[in-house]
Amino acid sequence: MKYKRILLKLSGEALMGNRQYGIDPDRLAEYAQDIKTITDKGVEVAIVIGGGNIFRGVAGASKGMDRVQGDHMGMLATVINGLALQGALEDVDIPTRLQSAIKINEVAEPFIRRKAIRHLEKGRVVIFGGGTGNPYFTTDSAAVLRAIEIEADVILKGTRVDGIYNADPEKDKTAVKFNSITFDDVLRKGLKVMDTTAFTLSQENELPIIVFDMNTIGNLLKVVSGENIGTVVNI
Repeated sequence: MKYKRILLKLSGEALMGNRQYGIDPDRLAEYAQDIKTITDKGVEVAIVIGGGNIFRGVAGASKGMDRVQGDHMGMLATVINGLALQGALEDVDIPTRLQSAIKINEVAEPFIRRKAIRHLEKGRVVIFGGGTGNPYFTTDSAAVLRAIEIEADVILKGTRVDGIYNADPEKDKTAVKFNSITFDDVLRKGLKVMDTTAFTLSQENELPIIVFDMNTIGNLLKVVSGENIGTVVNI
């Protein structure tokens, strides 16, 4: 395996499958099986998942809701998704721990860096819920922050497209995919990989990001093995 310890970033929308909202159990089961293919090979896996399939704080704020209130609701949505993913992983016999940045001790451990690293070393998948625990920060920022804290080798951003393009491939059929690109070029070209705060934090810490299609079964194993899947963003 090319990478020993990874941080997998999943969007909440990814869990919807073909639904309009909520969680698709079939999609969850697919993800769990894919993750099992790499944990079986000794890869240490941490996961940050969004909450957009349940609630988006930014969307709520745009309709007049208090932004801080909305972001707290979004954090709770990520914990719900984390619980669902934990259940799916345990169904395929992967020991899993859910840690939350906001105190919710009845359903999740508090985030403690040393404890998270110890879980990873013991072969447990660690899901980080509750974002960063602060409003105004996205789960992209949470993913980069946690990846740095646990000393992950790479951030794998699982999306529904197979990499980074010079235009939206779902709207522009002439869009060209990048196999690799530097952080500076992403910023210069105005490409959307993560929100600016998260992206800059990753760049400053020289933490590579790989954007790939998580919805194609087997891709996760290929990425971790070092195959040329998706787009690599590096220094």
